[in-house]
Amino acid sequence: MTYSEKIHQTTDFIKSQFDFTPEFGIILGTGLGALVNDIKIHHELAYEDIPGFPVSTVESHKGRLIFGELSGKKVVAMQGRFHYYEGYDMKAVTFPVRVLKLLGIRKLFVSNAAGGVNLNFKVADLMIIEDHIDLTKENPLTGANLDEFGGRFPDMSEPYERKMIDQGLEVAKTNNIPCHEGVYVGVSGPNLETRAEYRYIGRIGGDAVGMSTIPEVIVARHMDLPVFAISAITDLCDPDNLEKAEISKILEAAFKAEKGMTLIIKELIAKN
Repeated sequence: MTYSEKIHQTTDFIKSQFDFTPEFGIILGTGLGALVNDIKIHHELAYEDIPGFPVSTVESHKGRLIFGELSGKKVVAMQGRFHYYEGYDMKAVTFPVRVLKLLGIRKLFVSNAAGGVNLNFKVADLMIIEDHIDLTKENPLTGANLDEFGGRFPDMSEPYERKMIDQGLEVAKTNNIPCHEGVYVGVSGPNLETRAEYRYIGRIGGDAVGMSTIPEVIVARHMDLPVFAISAITDLCDPDNLEKAEISKILEAAFKAEKGMTLIIKELIAKN
């Protein structure tokens, strides 16, 4: 079975389970799954029960596909995502985005936890992503192009929709949510960066660094799917005063940022 046939098989399976056409897709990152509590859930599927779907191996990712209503709109939310460092290739990592598109979504919302390289940031601040730098080791579009989804050389002049960026910043300002606009740098992981690597990321224009998001965004843009992406700054990466990373503190910061992130996404879905 070809990759494209697998995408259609998985989509057809989900459609056979219930009649529900989502308008918006949401990918929830590390420690950022509580948005699901605000969704009026109609249906849910465990990843392990969906043919062809990868299964998340990260402890903080639950692994459910949630269908319901948020801000009066129909949504599908991935509670848990997949990463290259788990051993999946980028086609597997981005497989769900293809499926969400075929299920009917017209915009994609992506969240993640990221390290703050811009030292003007504070722990638990938010950063709306306005552009990115891809330092991962594999591109999800490598290989034969999937012509039914998009062209061979997708344009990336606006990977993140400017209209939604401006709307998100306005929501943050109105609600006094600490929020910045910046450039996200994607790396493969799973190790965190060295001091020299943090210096490099800052010098090439990065404001935050993480191990996800960019592959999903590339595939979304290949399908001409508008994207809004937002990071919770879970630790500060000052190469001159670098503290040892503690996962418990990273998750604590993500939980602290979660309320503001949830509000921004809910407002944007209502406006779009």
